[in-house]
Amino acid sequence: MKFRALRSGWLARLLNPKNERCLGRETFVRVAQVEGGNSLPDPTITQELPPLAMKLKFYGTRGSIPICEPGFQEFGGNTTCLQITFKDSNRIAIIDAGTGIRNLGRDLQAIGHHQDQIFMAFTHFHWDHVQGFPFFKPAYDPKQKLTLLTLGKEQIAKNLHEICEVQMQSEYFPVQLDRMGATFEFMQIEKASKLFTGLDNVNTQFTTNLHNHPGGAYGFRMERNGKVLVICTDIEHGDQIDPNVVELARGADLLVHEAQYTAEELQQRRGWGHSSYDQAIQLAELAGAKRLALTHHDPDHDDVFLSRMEKLCQERFRECVLARESMELEI
Repeated sequence: MKFRALRSGWLARLLNPKNERCLGRETFVRVAQVEGGNSLPDPTITQELPPLAMKLKFYGTRGSIPICEPGFQEFGGNTTCLQITFKDSNRIAIIDAGTGIRNLGRDLQAIGHHQDQIFMAFTHFHWDHVQGFPFFKPAYDPKQKLTLLTLGKEQIAKNLHEICEVQMQSEYFPVQLDRMGATFEFMQIEKASKLFTGLDNVNTQFTTNLHNHPGGAYGFRMERNGKVLVICTDIEHGDQIDPNVVELARGADLLVHEAQYTAEELQQRRGWGHSSYDQAIQLAELAGAKRLALTHHDPDHDDVFLSRMEKLCQERFRECVLARESMELEI
């Protein structure tokens, strides 16, 4: 009798991201190959994969402005926010604070997640990446410490505290930053590997890249336990794919890249700071990325349009998916 190994895991979770039964560790399931081509699962034979390094959850997948119309809910209407869970310690870090961070904060409280210090890193400070911060519930907890970060060289933001404070001035919001309750720490760091390694003494290499976007924006590469996660949003490549971003994404187990426009739309919106589906896939191909998740969906692209684009993208790059709100990917 011959056997073949089937991997159950990330694809199943993509097809059914809210089914919590699909969110645990991946396993190899051996299937007995019987004559005649039929395959019967053997429930007595399972083999665990090596430990997972990180889990990424999308809390906001929309670019520019949140959308609430019925035809936009499959892929989500909240703006950019990502949660990274380090599987070996169950600690989390947050990337960007678009409107999706409201649900992230509610989930943390609902499951009783306690973490003495939460790190929140910003790719940049356009509205759709910061506008949810005043609605992040843990920020109102006097027992919580929040460390807000900018990471990378040649930082354009000179005063992180001021950036966070201004959007919560009384002219714009009824509760000011110094009245929220949590203890805030503001850090602007060029090299972040030591910082993230120090979270739980697991060697973590963190690399950044400043790329082309009005006002500047950073891409992040995180290497941990032999796995590589790359997040690259709000980038305009120009006529050629940025070679620095190719190197940032080199060999990534998971590449998260924005894809706000079609190729045709991009020609009409040069200088707006975003990429096309074709460019994101080309980058993944050049970098040898294993999987690709496309995000920062345009507010005019509804579920029908995005579903059609996902199929077209998968014809060119098989391990590609368009990110959906609440989707979880493990590496």
